[in-house]
Formats: sequence, structure tokens, C-alpha cells
Amino acid sequence: MTDLPRGAIAICGATATGKSALALAIAERLDTVIVSADSRQVYREFDIGTAKPTLAERDRVRHYLIDICNPTETLTLAQYQERAQAAMSIVPVPLLVGGTGLYIKAIARGLKMPRVPPQPELREQLATFGPQQLHFYLQQVDSAAAQRIHGNDRVRMLRALEVYYATGRPLSAQQGARPPDYPILQIGLHCNAEAVAKRIHHRTEAMLAAGLVDEVRGLVARYGWELPLLDTLGYREIKGYLAGKMTLGAARDAIALHTCQFAKRQRTWFGADKTITWFDAEASDLLDRIWNSISAFVDSSDRL
Repeated sequence: MTDLPRGAIAICGATATGKSALALAIAERLDTVIVSADSRQVYREFDIGTAKPTLAERDRVRHYLIDICNPTETLTLAQYQERAQAAMSIVPVPLLVGGTGLYIKAIARGLKMPRVPPQPELREQLATFGPQQLHFYLQQVDSAAAQRIHGNDRVRMLRALEVYYATGRPLSAQQGARPPDYPILQIGLHCNAEAVAKRIHHRTEAMLAAGLVDEVRGLVARYGWELPLLDTLGYREIKGYLAGKMTLGAARDAIALHTCQFAKRQRTWFGADKTITWFDAEASDLLDRIWNSISAFVDSSDRL
């Protein structure tokens, strides 16, 4: 086991741009591991709708941070960061791969976060208040966080209040960043919106053919209709179909539409990061161009 990687490579970008396939090819060439940066692939049983790597793909390359939580559990960003950093320490040049921008940022920037686990009883009490009242309370105890968090963002307001009441210190006072002590090459895959839409429609059809409806039906039977993960992209729409609220065709179209909207938000997030080197996912020589960039990065890391 190494204390620190010599360097790391992050492969990021919007959904359906080919990150997983590229990562498999690169990992095999480098003889390294893949550390997932996907906030839903950490959950067991949520396989098809999250585009989780298949067992065959995981046999080809060892993957970390996939299937590490039960669907009823919550993985905090701090917990993800700790586990990802540990997984990345076992090889000289690990690959960090996924489309969850905050996960990538937590590793690449070394975000400092309070190690405060979820407080179910406290959250339940706070959740009884409306967004205006939550924002008012947040202004009283953490004005810096209140300025940064939108008044309608209940999730982040609840987390900020939870951290304050659990520790007695404002969330903003416990945050910051400490970049890792090794270089990270961030590679982004992009293609135009029309190409992404085609890829998303194709993937949606493939998920349905692979048994997405049966997957959701089984999850509902085991965990009930109210499981929060069943209100995420792909699962929410199929749940609506199973509840008789829409046809399967309408659910399929809704998944594709909402995935396109999600991809747009991902492009905005990653586009703001000027440290990412972008490559056209549609380029015929994509693998060769990226491999040249990686080879130069690995060579320079070896000289450090």
C-alpha cells in the first residue's frame, strides 16, 4: 500500500458522455483501479437506473465505492471523501471517475467538511418548518452559510442547521480546503447537446430493455414507495408508471427529458472548473489523444 499516490486522474463530465468505457480502457492500460465518483452507485440494488458498471466490467478492473451502502442508509460527503481517499492510496495512479461534481471537487480540492453524521431526530424536528423559517434560523446561527445557501434549498439549510446544533459551531467555520499533496489531472468529456440527447435516448431504451421496470418494482416491494432514492432520476418516472400515473412510453420520454436537463446542469457545474482539460467524446481518436495527455502527466509525476 502506498502512503499517497504519485498522481491521480479524474475523468468527469455530463452523463452519457462515455466516461465509464473510457475509464475501463485507461485503467487496463495503466494497470490501476477505478474509484467511483457517483452519488447513487454507492447504493446496493440500484443497478440499472444508475448505469452501474456490470459485474463483468468490475472483473476487468477493480472498482471502489460501488455497493457500499444499503438503500436506507445515508452516505455523507465527508464519509465519501474519507473512503475515496483511502481507496486512492493503494495504487500509484488511481482513476477517479464519475459525474457527481461535488464528489470530484471534494477530492481534487481537498474540501474540509465537518464529520457530523445525520441526526434523524433533529432533522425530523427541523423539517417541520417551512423554507423561510429555516432560512431565518440559519441567519441567526450562521449568517455566512445563509448568504451562500438559497432560501429554497431545504437540503443544504437542514444540513447547515444540523451541523450547528450538533457541534455548537457554524458550518461555515468548519469548512475550507486543503488540496492533496499529489497532482491530479482532470479530464472532461463533452459533446454537443444534440449528440448527448441521442446518447441519452439510446441509454434510456437500453435500461428499459435490461429490466429497469422490474428493478423498480422489486425495490418498491422491499422498501416501500417512500424510499428517498426512488425519487431520483429514472426511478421516479418508473415509480409513476407502476403507480398508474403515466404510460410506460410517457415514463420513458420523461426519463430522457429529465436526464437531458440533468446533463445540462452537469455541464454548467464542470464548465466552471478551469482546471479540467476537455476532450470531444465524439472524436474518432479520443482514446489516443487522452492517452497521450495521461502519459505526459504520469511521466511528469514520476519526476516529482
